[in-house]
Amino acid sequence: MGYVFDFHDAAAYEKWFQNPANRCTFELETKLMLNMLKPEQGRTLLDIGCGTGAGLLKYLETGLQVTGLDPSLYMLDLAAEKVKNRVDLHRGFAENLPFDDNSFHYTSLVTTLEFVENPIKALEEACRVAKDRMFIGVLNRYAIKGIQRRVKGIFTETIYNQAQFFSVWELKRIIRTLLGDVPISWKTVCLFPSASGNIIPKIEQSNLVQRFPFGAFAGMVVTLVPRFKTRPLAIKYKTKRTPGVVTG
Repeated sequence: MGYVFDFHDAAAYEKWFQNPANRCTFELETKLMLNMLKPEQGRTLLDIGCGTGAGLLKYLETGLQVTGLDPSLYMLDLAAEKVKNRVDLHRGFAENLPFDDNSFHYTSLVTTLEFVENPIKALEEACRVAKDRMFIGVLNRYAIKGIQRRVKGIFTETIYNQAQFFSVWELKRIIRTLLGDVPISWKTVCLFPSASGNIIPKIEQSNLVQRFPFGAFAGMVVTLVPRFKTRPLAIKYKTKRTPGVVTG
């Protein structure tokens, strides 16, 4: 089942957004997400692990028809306050999505894989219900910030004690195993300790900087290519007998 955020986790998550530096970090992450996914207005998107709805609002601003899913009722309550009736919200788990195949144009998992029980199954389900592209955003295993979070967890109980971290290379390996040689692109942001001010955010949005694989937040877009299984069939053909002698 993975880790399900309780009331205190949800409240702490909301409090995190009140810090201006954290807001800048969130803006960098969402800009990366939208720039990579390139969603078309009017299309459908499922946000898997939508949390308190901050990402849902960003998707709505682009004109998408948005559906959100999260296992935590407390997170969904906070999300409902933000999005009102503009988003369909569902309680469920990433490994068992309650939707038909190809139900959405896009799916997104932003800091979701860290807390699920089976990341591979979660990605498999996200691919199943999407027909165009999938965005994956994770806390980078090899970023300085990621290392600091894990070290802090040794001495202090934090939410990150419940998380598993990923790298760009690990994600690529999982996607290739699931889908084969599909188009994949990746970038990272939050390479520097602080994203506040005017200069650092501009540097962070540089294509050159985002190609470094050590930013605290790694984003990956997977273009979903339909795959068909074929079974060879034997052709039944009965030769006709030719009457008489055939001369050549």
